[in-house]
Amino acid sequence: MNSPVTVTKLQKMKTNGEKIVALTAYDHPFAKLVDEAGVHMILVGDSVGMVVQGKSSTLPVTMDEMIYHTKMVSRAVNHAIVVGDMPFMSYQTGKSEAITNAGRFIKEGDAAAIKLEGGAAVSETIRAITGAGIPVLAHIGLLPQSVHQMGGFKVQRDEERLLADAIEVETAGAFAVILEGIPDDISKKVSEKINIPTIGIGAGINCDGQILVLHDVLGLTDRHVPKFVKKYVDLGSAAKDGIRKYVEEVQESKFPAKEHFYG
Repeated sequence: MNSPVTVTKLQKMKTNGEKIVALTAYDHPFAKLVDEAGVHMILVGDSVGMVVQGKSSTLPVTMDEMIYHTKMVSRAVNHAIVVGDMPFMSYQTGKSEAITNAGRFIKEGDAAAIKLEGGAAVSETIRAITGAGIPVLAHIGLLPQSVHQMGGFKVQRDEERLLADAIEVETAGAFAVILEGIPDDISKKVSEKINIPTIGIGAGINCDGQILVLHDVLGLTDRHVPKFVKKYVDLGSAAKDGIRKYVEEVQESKFPAKEHFYG
């Protein structure tokens, strides 16, 4: 496998026209599989609240929970860059607290960078965190942490605002930016306008890279998934079939068989 991915490597990939591949991961076993499969970036997303914890949104996720999951992921990864996702109210209350919480991801979680949501409204926070030596992945467009303010999970079509937000986060020092829930033609303009990589999720083909939620990709969730998700394998059904077979064999005294006994 190639040398570990860094923010400098991601920038070179954009310059060279190489697509960046990103996925979420929340624990050691899956992070190891994702890393070994050749993914460039692993986001320990606050989507853990919905995907793993069974909550209806990302909003209740805490800093301590995010650090816990980031530690597990970081232990498994040798190649991809690990990014810790700043949860709701971990950076909105002031730059000092934002720097402290971002630092926890690096110091305690062994991440290489952090992600936070917002464009121009958080540019000074991005500037403060990068000023402390912590790389920042920005996130504009549809913002799950602002779902109530946005009136739901809606495609974002304000081209002027999106371009302005992208320029603001780049100027503030972000090394890349996630574009979520944005029409393809706008994402193309944003990707051409700014020098840092754009990572799309529900933002079409013209971004510099793509990110999806791992459990959606593997078919491990029964929740509603958006139009932009592609399920590459149905591990959920395979796992359920295996568990049902185990239940059946135990109930019929077929397991354990002699080869599973100690003498």
